[in-house]
Amino acid sequence: MTPRPAIDPPRWLHLALGGLALLVGLLLLGLPLAAVFTEALRRGWEVASAAIAEPDTLAAIRLTLLVAAIAVPLNTIGGLAAAWCIAKHEFPGRRLLTALIELPFSVSPVIAGLVFVLIFGMQGWLGPSLREHGIQVVFALPGLVLATLFVTFPFVARTVLPLMQEQGRAEEEAAATLGATGWQSFRRVTLPNVKWALLSGVLLCNARAMGEFGAVSVVSGHIRGQTNTMPLHVEILYNEYQFAAAFAVAALLALLGLVTLAAKAVLQRLTGRATGPAP
Repeated sequence: MTPRPAIDPPRWLHLALGGLALLVGLLLLGLPLAAVFTEALRRGWEVASAAIAEPDTLAAIRLTLLVAAIAVPLNTIGGLAAAWCIAKHEFPGRRLLTALIELPFSVSPVIAGLVFVLIFGMQGWLGPSLREHGIQVVFALPGLVLATLFVTFPFVARTVLPLMQEQGRAEEEAAATLGATGWQSFRRVTLPNVKWALLSGVLLCNARAMGEFGAVSVVSGHIRGQTNTMPLHVEILYNEYQFAAAFAVAALLALLGLVTLAAKAVLQRLTGRATGPAP
């Protein structure tokens, strides 16, 4: 039986759907971003720059970058290792590991923060013993890093895993028959095949790490100048009716997100050039 040829939708339908998608994008994304930058500069560039140069704001910026600088490399290593184990090996608990990777997508970040408080807080399971050894997790940098690690862990793993599964294990098995060790096979075969997806996952992980609010808010204690990241600092400024300063910091945070988005777009363009046109 001869299959029926595919029928292309009419051109007007393409245009209508494209226009609708563009309109929704402008209303849900473009308009809020424009409002943030407009409010940030409403009283002039001098007021906005002075708000960003304020000591508590600079402390929040440094802390945000520090938390991301710690969490992103750790999640890159952990996510890549988890994806490699799931895609290239069969072992008991493989499905459980896959479910654990997706767990942060299903659990509210606030609940994750409360769990860390329950475990590491002063009245928690491990808090008193850690305190005796001079280790403070909650209301300190380690708690912020742990909360960020939990929330951002899936991004690298879920970005790399589908590509590894699609490629299969043929190339690694061929390398093993030629005498390559496991590390050599991973470094020379597996990693080059997923490098673009890995970089894309790292960018997404970094963007979420800098913008995380819920879990970080619970474990931070909102200590101004010490445990406040940029999202938390925006909330405090807004609650104190310092609207110009709040929108200035929010604009800087949005700008960091836009830079990440632009880097991801460039990366996707380079990926297309590297892989060539689709058959």
